Amino acid sequence: MTSTSAPAAITGHRRSALAVLCLVQFMLVLDDNVVSVALPSLRDDLGFSTAGLAWVVNAYFLAFGGLLLLFGRVSDLLGRRRVFLSGVALFGAASLLCGLAQEPWQLVAGRFVQGAGSAMASPASLSLITLLFPGTEERAEAMGVWGGIAGLGGTMGLVISGALTGFTSWRWIFLINLPVVLLALVLLPRLVAESRATRQAGLDVPGAVLGTGAVVSLVYGLLQAGESGWGDLACVGPLLLAAVLAVSFLVVESRTAEPLVPLAFLASRIRAVANGATLLFSAAMYAMAFLLMVHVQTVLGYGPLKAGVAYLPYCAGMLAGMWLSSRAVIRLGMRRTLVTSFLISSGGLLLLSGVAPSDSYASGVLPGMLVTSLGCGLSLPVLTVAAVSGTTEENAGLGSAVLSSVQQVGGAVGVAGLVTLAARHSDTLAESTDPLHAATEGFSLALTVTAVLLVIGAALIATLLTSRDSGSAVDARDTPA
Repeated sequence: MTSTSAPAAITGHRRSALAVLCLVQFMLVLDDNVVSVALPSLRDDLGFSTAGLAWVVNAYFLAFGGLLLLFGRVSDLLGRRRVFLSGVALFGAASLLCGLAQEPWQLVAGRFVQGAGSAMASPASLSLITLLFPGTEERAEAMGVWGGIAGLGGTMGLVISGALTGFTSWRWIFLINLPVVLLALVLLPRLVAESRATRQAGLDVPGAVLGTGAVVSLVYGLLQAGESGWGDLACVGPLLLAAVLAVSFLVVESRTAEPLVPLAFLASRIRAVANGATLLFSAAMYAMAFLLMVHVQTVLGYGPLKAGVAYLPYCAGMLAGMWLSSRAVIRLGMRRTLVTSFLISSGGLLLLSGVAPSDSYASGVLPGMLVTSLGCGLSLPVLTVAAVSGTTEENAGLGSAVLSSVQQVGGAVGVAGLVTLAARHSDTLAESTDPLHAATEGFSLALTVTAVLLVIGAALIATLLTSRDSGSAVDARDTPA
């Protein structure tokens, strides 16, 4: 295929293009958890069963996480702008279907299609930014903004969901996406030239089938663990299938001439460390967001609107961390910045783990939330830069897809494992103490584990990421892919 990328021709529009791409990414990540606060309203209005209600969340996770690798590579081969715009259009159509749903199956189907649209648009978005900003400093700044805004979207989903559900209707948590979709479809073709891999290559169909199947089975098994437990066949079966498919995928990729994911691509130490740290970070933060939202509503007695508004300081802390991130990298370097930020967030999670039923918001929830969010804002931009280090016009979509897949799998692992841990610990204690105390102890244990995960992530970064690696990671052009 030939390249139609022309960064020089769009220099004057790059900031506008970045704004549009970040706005779309904010919307896509926001829909990861925008339904969390609205679940009781969905159950009452559409008549969901308890098991069916879980699939309003799970369908999006399954499609988004499972299809990322496939569409990341497709965007490299067929054109990143084309795949991005197709994904945004599909996401918009699915959002309309969700907003107008009259039956439970319609909403679940719409959420699955939303996830597929996100899997198309998200890796293409980051790869477009990678190519739009080739310079060392400007690329680090642009990808940092993109990564931070993506993280902010995950938190703002709770705030927006609470506000819209409280003031209007749950339907608006989906319909609000439509203006963003229309804006992107109109503006982006005028701001960004098409780009694709310069070298002719076909799609690795066996690798695509095995890789997609492995990720879908893994995410499905992890989601089932949260519902039925780790020992249930509905969990164990998909996880075993995922392991078999993953081994088969590696064998096929090592033997094919044009692999979906070249093994040499995965061998880059910078990207490997960044993606490993991202896996731990996502597991901790997704679990924290879920557990804290449940805790403030069931133990502290907050309503949906109040619970959503309670997260606003978290967003402020993230913005402050994002603002400090590039300055911290200049002063401390990438490795020290990541280690410091992980430890800050770990300390914040330990503070949150101590929130008791009698605590007020200002003295109980707020301090831990601010500390955690500051570390999160520091981490996300730097992790994004490191995870796509060394990607070029040939594989920018693949690098972006690997990062996004790791985030989704990490989130599924965190929610499935830590929510189950909290629930079982609470159930054990409920036999000998009051329900609020039991729920608090389960919450505290799970958040302590999230803090430990971040400490492990900090140790991984400090041990495996060298000063030379961290210094070169900000410039993808200088690092071999």
